[in-house]
Amino acid sequence: MADSQPHSNYFTLTFISCTSAVLRAVLIIQNWYRGYRARLRARQHYALTIFQSIEYADEQGQMQLSNFFSFMLDNYTNMGEDDPELVHRFIASQQEIKSRQEYVELIDVPDSYLGPRLQFPLTFTDIDLLLEAFKQQQILHAHYVLEVLFETKKILKQMPNFTHIKTSPSREITICGDLHGKLDDLFLIFYKNGLPSENNPYVFNGDFVDRGKNSMEILMILLVSFLVYPNDVHLNRGNHEDFMMNLRYGFTKEILHKYKLHGKKILEILEELYTWLPIGTIIDNEILVTHGGISESTDLNVLHRLERNKMKSVLIPPMDVSRDQAVEFEQSRMGISVSASEIFKQGETSEHLSRHEWEQVIDILWSDPKGRKGCYPNTCRGGGCYFGPDVTSKILSKFQLKMLIRSHECKPEGYEICHDGKVITVFSASNYYEEGSNRGAYIRLCSGMNPRFFQYQVTKATCLKPLHQRVNIMEISAIRALKERMISRKTDLTRAFQLQDPRKSGKVSLGQWALSMENILGLQLPWRTLSSHLVTADKDGNIMYMSSFQDIHIEKPVQQAQSTIVETVYRYRSDLEIIYNMIDSDHSGLISMEEFRAMWKLFSSHYNVPIDESQVDKLANTMDLNKDGSIDFNEFLKAFYVVHKYDTSKSDSSLYRQT
Repeated sequence: MADSQPHSNYFTLTFISCTSAVLRAVLIIQNWYRGYRARLRARQHYALTIFQSIEYADEQGQMQLSNFFSFMLDNYTNMGEDDPELVHRFIASQQEIKSRQEYVELIDVPDSYLGPRLQFPLTFTDIDLLLEAFKQQQILHAHYVLEVLFETKKILKQMPNFTHIKTSPSREITICGDLHGKLDDLFLIFYKNGLPSENNPYVFNGDFVDRGKNSMEILMILLVSFLVYPNDVHLNRGNHEDFMMNLRYGFTKEILHKYKLHGKKILEILEELYTWLPIGTIIDNEILVTHGGISESTDLNVLHRLERNKMKSVLIPPMDVSRDQAVEFEQSRMGISVSASEIFKQGETSEHLSRHEWEQVIDILWSDPKGRKGCYPNTCRGGGCYFGPDVTSKILSKFQLKMLIRSHECKPEGYEICHDGKVITVFSASNYYEEGSNRGAYIRLCSGMNPRFFQYQVTKATCLKPLHQRVNIMEISAIRALKERMISRKTDLTRAFQLQDPRKSGKVSLGQWALSMENILGLQLPWRTLSSHLVTADKDGNIMYMSSFQDIHIEKPVQQAQSTIVETVYRYRSDLEIIYNMIDSDHSGLISMEEFRAMWKLFSSHYNVPIDESQVDKLANTMDLNKDGSIDFNEFLKAFYVVHKYDTSKSDSSLYRQT
């Protein structure tokens, strides 16, 4: 018995020693894995930052385009003298809306049509019918699309600016954020949360359309659901429910592609329908739901009583030209005289709103919350403001509210809570920038209970790719997008680098390179961290700045074209496409040389583009292939595209370097 005691102690000590070693190994592995995950998350964060910075810079460009329209109106007298018909076609693009009979009843649905056939008045079976048809990638006939739009507009016109909703523990409400044409996300929401009904109400908080390829399908599902359950499906206007935004971000093209024969009719009715969408929802007199946010001057009393249908596009500010100053333009082709006030009217738009009212709507559709106190211009987007926690507390307290729920911003987890729990952002489009870039989410809430958050992520595969693969894909895509931004400013960047390089060595310090990048591109990115993906450094850490452009270039439609004009056309191609497609009122794709020159002259003056007009003329004449005095402008723009010689982002590379 005595002999067994040492053996027992030995085995005990051995067991303890082994266990201790195993625990140490487990801790080492855990620490390594936590560090690995943290580095992956940091890389994901940097990629998302690039995507978001470029997205907001594009929106800033859209706001600049709206300023161009104002500039053009201020200069309409000179334009009108040169070409009054051009001015009329540009500004009066909204034709007089014809009657329902002229639009709907004259469009027959042929027997050969195999898509869904809606029966008016609509019932819940039509929602099911539509969902199943869209899952099969069928297209709803234009006859039904127009009928849905007219029926929806009729009901929306009877609604107030803010919809007031009551909930109870037995009747929760679901709030969805941006969907942006991502149909699979809407399918997944309905699968997880159930279809809209009297007992399952929804608020869709704007940005149903643009960017994704199924904006029309999402819009039709939401509008049909609204027609079936007008008291239980609530649709708020977002900043993309705006015909000007649709021109840039894809919905207009989608409609004209899917409805080649009747697309223009659909667009005309849709423009007016947008103006009747409510601009917010108030739940249980406690929770304000708007698409963007608030500002220090937000006044719900003003917002309740303004005539929302007077704003066809919030991107076109109120006119400063008085009616007394209106100039008469002679419309020779039509044989009638039309005053400038009629020509420049935006249907029933912001011309009839005060600038204060217009700014109120801009703020609730475009603003973003920030941690910093105060209210200051939203410089990234170019519209709305940044509002701090003090502004949130002030506005909520002033109107006896407890919380603001908003959307408008992609969040990695699909939602975010800030301002001491008083502001919630919900974003429902998963994989918004790239597959795996973010989750989508929706909120369920009712009176007296805290909001509940539900997250999801659509994937075509049976399961999501591993995180490291998703991050690699995001990085490659983000760097490509950033390089395209850089090449569009090659001349300006090169000049900035050379100013920092008086000895013409071709090199600058990392700090000088980063400063030049930010000064020219203005994207507010961590350039030092990103430098290893964008440029080559020598052994001393100096940046060889022309290496920024060594693997990418803009293809020239005419080899003799100067780099400056090529970069300018490429950089402003979205703006130019919008402007010239608005001139192209018959959607023929052709504009005259005179129209091209007149609009370019105003455009270059407003955007301060230092390009010799003779260079523009030479380029335009080259693109007039059959010498008939017309240009296929969309083809003209497509001729300017970026060529990536090879991907610089390797599978084992990352945007994040541990320091």
